[in-house]
Amino acid sequence: MHSKYLVSLFLCLFFIHAYSQDQEKAILSTFHSISSHDLLNYAAELSSEKYKGRLSGSPGYAAAANWVADQLQQSGIKPGLADGSFFQWFPNAYCDVLTPGSVTLLAGKNNPEKEYKFPVDYFPGSNSASGTVSGEVVYVGFGISAPELNYDDYRNIDVKGKIVLMETGVPYTGNDTTLQKWEPYSYHRYKFQRARELGAAGLLYVSKIANPNTSYLKGFVYAHIGEPVAEELFAGTSQKYAEIRAAIVKNIQPNSFLLNKKVRISASTNHFPDSRSCNVIGMIEGSDPILKNEAIIIGGHLDAVGSPGCLFPGALDNASGSADILAAAKALASSEIKPGRTIIFVFFGGEECGLYGSKKYVESPFWPKEKVICMINLDMVGNGTGFHIGNGKSFPEILAHFAEANSTYLHRELKASEDHVSYGRPRTDEAIFKKAGYKTLGLSTSGTVKPVYYHHPLDNTDALTPEIMEDATKLLYLGLLGLANDQTVGVK
Repeated sequence: MHSKYLVSLFLCLFFIHAYSQDQEKAILSTFHSISSHDLLNYAAELSSEKYKGRLSGSPGYAAAANWVADQLQQSGIKPGLADGSFFQWFPNAYCDVLTPGSVTLLAGKNNPEKEYKFPVDYFPGSNSASGTVSGEVVYVGFGISAPELNYDDYRNIDVKGKIVLMETGVPYTGNDTTLQKWEPYSYHRYKFQRARELGAAGLLYVSKIANPNTSYLKGFVYAHIGEPVAEELFAGTSQKYAEIRAAIVKNIQPNSFLLNKKVRISASTNHFPDSRSCNVIGMIEGSDPILKNEAIIIGGHLDAVGSPGCLFPGALDNASGSADILAAAKALASSEIKPGRTIIFVFFGGEECGLYGSKKYVESPFWPKEKVICMINLDMVGNGTGFHIGNGKSFPEILAHFAEANSTYLHRELKASEDHVSYGRPRTDEAIFKKAGYKTLGLSTSGTVKPVYYHHPLDNTDALTPEIMEDATKLLYLGLLGLANDQTVGVK
């Protein structure tokens, strides 16, 4: 692998230095036109109140998708769909969360009534039914019934009419074929549906993250809580929340029990089951009569988590990646030196809802898979001091173009990793493409400069470092241009 990388790097260097001085001057003219000011403006636009957090399926997301398509069109980038549009549609139900709702610990023998505070203690459920439920709280661990794994959090516990307190994920922590057996039980929708199937009235999910990748179940009210709330619910049980959870994971043995507390959860929502969303797809057709039949896909998700109780702007996640891709597309479209291969830009919808957009693309690809050099994904590329290219070491002929661009012009720390098998559930658009058989790489940042507010109201433009966004875009421009014109690489 080391020798292969050196050969590829040599070829890349040879190719770059084969540009004439005039060509290099033209390339650098476009390179220097990429501005952090413009990138911050793109991210600020997408994060603004008018798009209401870009929840996939909602009118706010549709408006953001239209804005991106307009920007692509103004730059001379062609629509990607056969019907001459930029939009690839798919079903995407969603809920409009009208108020923060409430989570209240009801007065009991050993505790006074306490109303928890939004957004400090809890977030409302992004797909909660509208209404109010109350009941005894039952801790049900990970909320999994897996008889083939000899594991059932609901064994010998009655949750009918009660509020279940539940963990995200699965108790198994290894990344191997055993994790693969647990994968079906790791999905939020499974957990919610299982609780409802057993008669639970509501749910407190120990994961204070706004998350539209959950089930809407008629009459089922839920909220996301932080660990401090879970610890309070355990008070007076002679058990400590963190210790119980750790023991379940260590031993992979359920430990479910009544907490002798009562809770009330209220939510106010509107459910839209028949809504749809879209990917925004644009392309720059290759300039070389032969190479143009091969394509490079560069993508990132455009959607965020909406406004569950207040605006969640989604600036870092993922207005930053969307802005970087949009600016790189504009730079490549205006570049005097044209890419020989076709470059496809995909702004995915539905990522936060369950990777809907990337699944739609691989099921109905715009370009033949066998003619795609690679897919490069950007997610949360707007806060840091360096770069990381996931899977890059496994594809040295691709990595070399970005490594050389960085070392020659940007001088940021750039690291790369090997591709590896993940046996858990897919969590990124890149993972969907990989599962479908594409070569995939992921561009991310390293060396966080500012606090990261993941799925949080404070994920606004103050959380961004525009300088790294500018350099990420410059890295994309140079790397994609080099890769698109390199005749030593190709589809196998």
